[in-house]
Amino acid sequence: MKRLASVLLMVLFCVFMMMPTTAMAATKSDGNPDGGNLNYGEYGRPATLDPITSNDMISLRITELLFNGLVGIDEKQEIVPELAERWEISEEGKVYTFYLRQDVTWHAREGEDPVFFTADDVIFTYNIMMHPNTITPLKVRYEFIESVTKLDDYAVQFTLKRPILNALAKFSFKVLPKHGPQNSEFLTREDPFVQQPIGTGPYMLKNITADREVILVANENYFKGRPHIDKFIARPFADQNIMGQALMFNAIDMIVLVNHRDIPQIQGDKRFVLQPYNALSYSFFGFNLRNPLLADKRVRKAFTYAINRQEMLDSFFQGQGPIISGPFAPGSWAYNLDVQPLPYDPQKAIELLTEAGFSKGDDGIMEKDGEKLSLTLKVPIAKESEAVKRVVLAFKNYLNKVGVDIEAEFIEWLAWKEDIFLAHEFDIMFASWVFDDSADISSLFHSAEVGSWKNNFGAFSNPEVDSLIVESKLTLDHEKRRTINRKLHALIADENPYTFLWTLTNYAGYNKKLRKVAIHPYKFFSFSDEWFIPRSEQR
Repeated sequence: MKRLASVLLMVLFCVFMMMPTTAMAATKSDGNPDGGNLNYGEYGRPATLDPITSNDMISLRITELLFNGLVGIDEKQEIVPELAERWEISEEGKVYTFYLRQDVTWHAREGEDPVFFTADDVIFTYNIMMHPNTITPLKVRYEFIESVTKLDDYAVQFTLKRPILNALAKFSFKVLPKHGPQNSEFLTREDPFVQQPIGTGPYMLKNITADREVILVANENYFKGRPHIDKFIARPFADQNIMGQALMFNAIDMIVLVNHRDIPQIQGDKRFVLQPYNALSYSFFGFNLRNPLLADKRVRKAFTYAINRQEMLDSFFQGQGPIISGPFAPGSWAYNLDVQPLPYDPQKAIELLTEAGFSKGDDGIMEKDGEKLSLTLKVPIAKESEAVKRVVLAFKNYLNKVGVDIEAEFIEWLAWKEDIFLAHEFDIMFASWVFDDSADISSLFHSAEVGSWKNNFGAFSNPEVDSLIVESKLTLDHEKRRTINRKLHALIADENPYTFLWTLTNYAGYNKKLRKVAIHPYKFFSFSDEWFIPRSEQR
């Protein structure tokens, strides 16, 4: 393996020597200054730092700083060149040919010379992403690709199994270096690369501290021009209240997602900007259908009837958002407004539980065949935000009133992820999903996505849902796809694999010294190489 790596570096070094000297990136020509550090707060810690195995937003935000796709999405939500400088699409829409930039280098590891990005990296990324042993939520999104072919060092061709809607946007997947992962066939969370990645992006990983701060430094050779800010430091917080205080006392410069409780204080302080961004997201309680008690749809629906979601939203989040009814985020073109959220109706909840064979025991808890309806609810991070604590406590109290015993467990983020996504040791979990605009829910609800580290953690399986998901992907008619997704919405709402809660308006809070801040609605840092700090405010 070492010998092969040495040969590869020698070949690429020769290519480097033959490249024109103008290939290396220069300082941006926008007139804004370089320098300064940005310390930003995250609610939790990233599990992995690569774009393939990551399935949490903390990790994915960092990958926006480290990696690039063949194409990108600009502030107008239009597709723009990134690693590919141009492309051609065949008339029938089945062949996509990308012509790659020839001035892009990978972040150099210590003691190594820079290695140029080529078509080999694109093919390597696709193959490792689609390998059966690579556990990634991306696999199901790219099953429409039949093959990828290298035309030359800087041209690559994708042949699709069938034409699909908005295929070009899907080529925004992040590209990995062929010489990056230790295992060249598939990627696991045990590979050193997932904690020490190298990319082509505007920032490079410098180190991860003992306190799990992720320190990124500016890529001097970034092909779009050196990013202005010298250093990004992601600081993890286990308590949202402390994170808000850290911003107020200038210990950090930015909060990616402001606790709704802190909004008035930040909004009233002239030192800060409170910037809304409309992420396509929602919160939910998810059920583990491996538990026979929860395998019955009537039990799951009873839980949804039992809780007063509007009261919770008004009390804990100042009513900032709508109650939702199904699997698509409100604001998405796929959301079915005709499907109304189930009302708060504790009597209906009791009727459904009775219909499912439960009756109240002497202690007031529902039981069936001698087994009590007593379940665990797992929530990430031991010191949760006050609002989430209240949501969980309210959920527990509402269900207790209809005879369901809920034991809430607040556990550390990474341990929570292992319990939910790896071991599946839970009955109910609390979380949020954030989506892009593709409205692709296949990784969440298709039966093929049940398994370790996959997003269908609750083992939901419904043949009609599987069929509709596939049909939605196959159609080239946007209106037909909308109709299919409306059916999907109605069907999943009825199946109730989640108790769908609400979507909230997201806010970032940051110090006014940060300038030209534009936020990508669901990737956040996509435009961060343009951000800058005036020299007078750099420290």
